[in-house]
Amino acid sequence: MNNNKESERAELHKTIWRIANDLRGSVDGWDFKSYVLGMLFYRFISENLAHYLNTQERQAGYPDFDYAALSDEQAEYGRATTVQEKGFYILPSDLFANVRARARHDPNLNETLARVFKEIEGSAVGQASEEDFKGLFDDLDVNSNKLGPTVARRNEKLVKLLDAIGDLPLSNGSNGFAGNGGFAGNGGFAGSGGFAGNTIDLFGDAYEYLMQMYASTAGKSGGEYYTPQEVSELLTRLAVVGKTEVNKVYDPACGSGSLLLNFAKVLGQEKVRRGFFGQEINLTTYNLCRINMFLHDVNYEKFDIAHGDTLTDPRHWDDEPFEAIVSNPPYSIKWAGDANPLLINDPRFAPAGVLAPKSKADLAFTMHILSWLAVDGTAAIVEFPGVLYRGGAEQKIRQYLIDNNFVAAVIQLPPDLFFGTTIATCIIVLKKSKRDNTTLFIDASAEFARVGNKNKLLPAHRQKILDAYTARADAPHFARLVDNSEIAANGYNIAVSSYVEQEDTREVVDIRALNAAIARIVARQAELRTQIDAIVVELEGEG
Repeated sequence: MNNNKESERAELHKTIWRIANDLRGSVDGWDFKSYVLGMLFYRFISENLAHYLNTQERQAGYPDFDYAALSDEQAEYGRATTVQEKGFYILPSDLFANVRARARHDPNLNETLARVFKEIEGSAVGQASEEDFKGLFDDLDVNSNKLGPTVARRNEKLVKLLDAIGDLPLSNGSNGFAGNGGFAGNGGFAGSGGFAGNTIDLFGDAYEYLMQMYASTAGKSGGEYYTPQEVSELLTRLAVVGKTEVNKVYDPACGSGSLLLNFAKVLGQEKVRRGFFGQEINLTTYNLCRINMFLHDVNYEKFDIAHGDTLTDPRHWDDEPFEAIVSNPPYSIKWAGDANPLLINDPRFAPAGVLAPKSKADLAFTMHILSWLAVDGTAAIVEFPGVLYRGGAEQKIRQYLIDNNFVAAVIQLPPDLFFGTTIATCIIVLKKSKRDNTTLFIDASAEFARVGNKNKLLPAHRQKILDAYTARADAPHFARLVDNSEIAANGYNIAVSSYVEQEDTREVVDIRALNAAIARIVARQAELRTQIDAIVVELEGEG
């Protein structure tokens, strides 16, 4: 990436940070994310739709067509066709820039925005896009007391929010909506084109930066919403080693979608042929994930994000198996386990003959992922370290995984990579069609740099891990290929430290040289003591 782009991105981040802090006020930082991210999405789809319609009409021979300047009555004529093509519709008066232009003089701004959001979602009702738009603005509560105790105070905050988001430099200014669009191609996130220059990068980057910023200030809960980008990229690259394209990608605990979207970055969006699938139990995060898809130019027809509990109510039975799966499931959460008699016969969990403990669902996610993994697929999962060595049901599940040769690699990560915890996590890589009966162990616990108040996997660190994974060979103090029979003999303990010997960084000491040095020190000490005694005697004599 050139310096110009880095400078542009740094300036954008600085602006976003200032806006978030200026606007937040009495609203808790993590709660306020919904307002900033929701308004960013509102601006994005407004500019995207206007550009799409302008492009269509200008190509049809109307060079001065400006959708934003039409009356709502005129615009109604194009609704049905546009909804079929784009999945949603926004009347000209309800576009972001037009609402913003009237905002300061609208005493009912909160109600105006509530109506606009409802009508955007309503435009998709009955369409293939309905589920993708349903509830997207639920967390942007324009009538919340968190914005202010009175309607006037709330509207004052909303005006500031509209202005701040509207002023973000997210476009290149050519052929854009209300002078700000900068979209090119033929359809933007409807999948029939792209964006001019760097617009899509900036919308997506602004979103990711906000998620990172809020996660870093959200305390323990921050890690539930956001997986650091460098970890996301590593998981993605592990899952696609040897491939230039994949059929479908999946994350059973998809959070805000950062893991899934890394496939578009690593392979290219068109190289994920049938799209992005995920499930998220937290309603707010589920909404954020769908918004994230749109902001990263993923067509609504190319993603299927579901809301619900993946372990007890998975929503993608008809879509599995998946060629690439990545996930950072919640660590050691409670689940139904053997309290639900149906789960032991569930085809996802039954093969192991035992269920993950009710107090620790980690390996339940692992078994679910394995079940839905394609025969030629790869899954990369961030795991809590305890699953590598704990006994009981978890040991029996590990035995099933090792005896059936499903574990391709176990990678120990450095500590303090994730928001909300300093624990050194690990990655388990699963495959169903390995060529050998071995498991690769990689100790990457020292592969990090301290950046700010967290550790980071820099590009060189990630590449070293990937190279070792691809080579699948021993490397002193870093990687070891272990026959599964050795793992069985070790009680199916798959902790990396049990197989990769750490380098002894202690200085080698020459005992004879050390003893000689000590003798010299003792002799010199005796000499000095004799001299001091002589001086004392001399001083006493003078006295």
